[in-house]
Amino acid sequence: MAGPPAVAAKIQVPRWIQLVGLPLVLLFLWVVAGAARHVVFLFLIAGLIAFLLNPLVRGLTRVWIPRGFGVAIVYVGFVAIIVASAAAIGTVVVNQTKSSASRVDDYFTVAHGRPNQTHAYQDVDRFQHWLDTHRLSSVKVRQQGHDLVNRIREKDVSKYTRQVIDFVEGAAIGTLKFLFSLVLVIVVSIYMLLDMPRLGRVVDRRFPPQPGSPSLLPRIERSLASYVRGQFLLSLIIGTSAGLGLWLLGTLGWVPGADKYAVLFGAWVAITELIPYLGPWLGAIPPLLYALVVHPVSALWVALLFLGIHQIEGHVVVPKVMGSALRLHPLLVIFGLLAGGEIYGLPGALVALPLLAAARAIWEFFGERVTLESWHEGGALPVQVEAETRPVAPVPPADPPAAASR
Repeated sequence: MAGPPAVAAKIQVPRWIQLVGLPLVLLFLWVVAGAARHVVFLFLIAGLIAFLLNPLVRGLTRVWIPRGFGVAIVYVGFVAIIVASAAAIGTVVVNQTKSSASRVDDYFTVAHGRPNQTHAYQDVDRFQHWLDTHRLSSVKVRQQGHDLVNRIREKDVSKYTRQVIDFVEGAAIGTLKFLFSLVLVIVVSIYMLLDMPRLGRVVDRRFPPQPGSPSLLPRIERSLASYVRGQFLLSLIIGTSAGLGLWLLGTLGWVPGADKYAVLFGAWVAITELIPYLGPWLGAIPPLLYALVVHPVSALWVALLFLGIHQIEGHVVVPKVMGSALRLHPLLVIFGLLAGGEIYGLPGALVALPLLAAARAIWEFFGERVTLESWHEGGALPVQVEAETRPVAPVPPADPPAAASR
């Protein structure tokens, strides 16, 4: 017959440990993490991957698939999805960049109509005509614009566009090399996944969950899964909105050619949305630069489009989607992002939020089980000391006042 369920006991941290032990432990952890920063970062990434994939492995084990075989199935699918996505995105980026670079080169170098009349010349003339017809004829930009176009042509635009293409191709190759460098992280996370049930039993035996409350590992998994769902939905909404907006601007002719590159720009906005706070601004830079090159007036429409998207994102999408996913104060989120970027650059900023989500789950779990001994007056002394008492001499009675003796 099974006994009553285990009840999580409270662990009280004495005051002398709070005063001496905890600061020393934190200082030791900080020194070790600083000395082995790269190794610690790799293990943190491996731990996040293991916790994200553990629900899938556990689901496979429920249909009588051995855990080792289930880990292999999940990782083969996981790696295949990453490689296929990287290859597809890299191919689209390289092809679209080549097409865009060719278009920019033609804009400044290929003559249309009269000799030396490129699209850049024609746009300068149209802008001057617009100024003349709107009572701004005193503003002369035709000659300065033509001189700028001539300087750009003399500096060989094709050479610079070729450099851009080479940079993008190099970035694609570097991305593939980075994927191969993830082998170490994958191996470490595989070992973590294989030992996850054993780790769960050890934690539950030492810190049994409260009746009706999940244990520590499922809490971490739920917090990370909630963050991933919220971030994926946020990137999908913002990237789709940017892509559709640019496609509409290109179809209407307000940003010529934007409809051809709407998929590329939308994918870029969705990817940069993974970087909190900075991502929306980074995502708007390529479309804005493209609009400035193709037609300066078009940049205004692109700026208005992204301004509207950012307003909707900040006031509607993010509070609804990410607010319920993280359950963290905005100041803590900003501190985590800045600390992650300071410690490990851009990769540190990318993993700051999932690490904060996991830390919140751990804090809530141990917050129910660990208490600190009170420092208020009246508490028990750490060391009982007996006070020495001395006899007090009797005080003689005072003389009566003179008025009373009369």
